[in-house]
Amino acid sequence: MASGKQLIIERILRDRAGIWDQIITERDLPKLILRMLLTSVISLAAYGAVLGASNGWLQALVSTVKLPLLFLATLAICLPTLYLFNLVFGARLSVLQACALIMVAITVTAVLTFAFAPISLFFLITARSYAFFKLLNVAILALTALVGLRFLTSGMRALNKHVVVELMHSNQFAVPASLPERELASATVGGAAAPATRRPTNGDAPNPNRNHLPVGAADAVAPQPAAGDRPASMVLLYIWILLFGFVGTQLAWTLRPFFGTPGKPFELFRDIGGTFYGDILSTLGSLLG
Repeated sequence: MASGKQLIIERILRDRAGIWDQIITERDLPKLILRMLLTSVISLAAYGAVLGASNGWLQALVSTVKLPLLFLATLAICLPTLYLFNLVFGARLSVLQACALIMVAITVTAVLTFAFAPISLFFLITARSYAFFKLLNVAILALTALVGLRFLTSGMRALNKHVVVELMHSNQFAVPASLPERELASATVGGAAAPATRRPTNGDAPNPNRNHLPVGAADAVAPQPAAGDRPASMVLLYIWILLFGFVGTQLAWTLRPFFGTPGKPFELFRDIGGTFYGDILSTLGSLLG
């Protein structure tokens, strides 16, 4: 979990540029992914034990396994979609890079969730309200997941910026050196950087052949990035994040209970019925009523 004396979460939070560079260059990615995996499993297992403690030690033991399983199974289900969709649209994103980016988000989510464990345990002991305890922990998981996903989008932007810079250096695009970084980043949103046209100067010789080209023909012959040389689409990433959230919540509903209703016998799984969102709304209604 540590490199020297530094935990992986400390490196992610303090040296984001170094993490993005390691993912971009694909340097020791299996080792990096393994470290993040171990950190995430330990953190989520500890928090799962707090969730299950609302209904005894047996539920706490089962939730210790279920919560890490929830995140890792969601990753396994959604990872091929992220990789293949980017591949179809010509983005340069390997399986290891996609996995590492998602694991950064999961690791941040898991460790932040673990940091909330004392607060959750405090309200478990003092509040004595199952509905409040459940809503509190759902809110904690949602908040930490949003923070983790921000790291995912930040890492994808760093990867896209690197791809655009490589394209500039390989002379595939004539991008002015004075292009602001904000415009450079926005060029990746559509999935590829737009080629910039070079304005003629006073010292340039006129090109008679260009003057006789039909309108738009000059732009048609402009070099385009080959497959595998385009930045990943940020729009596609945002759509994937929504898909990731829906898959995660549905899987959580399938694997329930994580808390276990006080006073009821222990259940490893429950019958699939209703929805996650319907249950949260009914719990909120019972708490307010």
